[in-house]
Amino acid sequence: MSNEVAISVVVPVHNEEESLPPLWEALRAALDRFGRPWEVLFCDDGSTDRSAEILRRLAGTDPRVRVIIFRRNFGQSAAMAAGFDHARGELVVPIDADLQNDPDDIAKLVEDLEARSLDVVKGWRKKRQDAYWSKTLPSRIANRLISRVTGVALHDYGCTLTVYRREIAKDIHLYGEMHRFLPAFAQWAGARIGELEVKHHARRWGQSKYNLSKTFRVVLDILTVRFLVGYSTKPLYFFGRVAFAVLLLSVLAGAWTILKKLIWGAPLYTDPFFIASVFCAVMGLQILGLGLLGELMTRIYYESQKKPPYHIRDSVNLE
Repeated sequence: MSNEVAISVVVPVHNEEESLPPLWEALRAALDRFGRPWEVLFCDDGSTDRSAEILRRLAGTDPRVRVIIFRRNFGQSAAMAAGFDHARGELVVPIDADLQNDPDDIAKLVEDLEARSLDVVKGWRKKRQDAYWSKTLPSRIANRLISRVTGVALHDYGCTLTVYRREIAKDIHLYGEMHRFLPAFAQWAGARIGELEVKHHARRWGQSKYNLSKTFRVVLDILTVRFLVGYSTKPLYFFGRVAFAVLLLSVLAGAWTILKKLIWGAPLYTDPFFIASVFCAVMGLQILGLGLLGELMTRIYYESQKKPPYHIRDSVNLE
């Protein structure tokens, strides 16, 4: 059966009992109209309402419905990762459970991916139906910041509705709340990424899981992503730059101390610049040591898992 599935739709669920029945009807209608073999994976992220019960009932009415139920709430990234790990389709399409994304857009995204020979097509909610000051504006600021830092220019990192080729989706390991950075990780794996405008509807059921505090978390996550994307296989380059900058400060402070001693006879060991020079020298060497430890851990990570630091798109006569 796994070879018969063309599209796997992954739906992270957390306390969405009201939206699940209409969501299922909308998904089934849209995917049947598209005319390709499909499945829907609902990943219940520790819901405390009747979501799990409803999902079990849906799975009993249609074998194309598959359900994963977590023991507790692990977060949206974990729910998406579980769906990616168990998807059997050649294309994997995550979508929100609140029906703000439109299931009819799935076909449009898939056709765009195939027409342009892409690996990822990200949905762009150009006309968002959310509160401007609390959601839309912070999201736009975050999107610009993420685009600048990661080098992957997209209008809407927060849109869950996206289509991925399965080999790309399964190559990405999600932790924490990193699901919003999937395109950046995909590009690091060599994916060709596009963007397409999709419809966005006002929320009709439940409460939004987004709040302003998550905007501040994004800033911390950006630092993590920048490091992982840019230096995951060469951490010494990152720590080395910082270490050399600090060591340069040490040299400059020490030179200024000696210069004052020679010209004006200023005290040496009690001079604040002398103390700063020693402090910066010690700190620079420690940072450099961290970089060397990072290099060692990188080699242990790849070699212990027999995980190559590269991704192959295709091969000819390799066997």
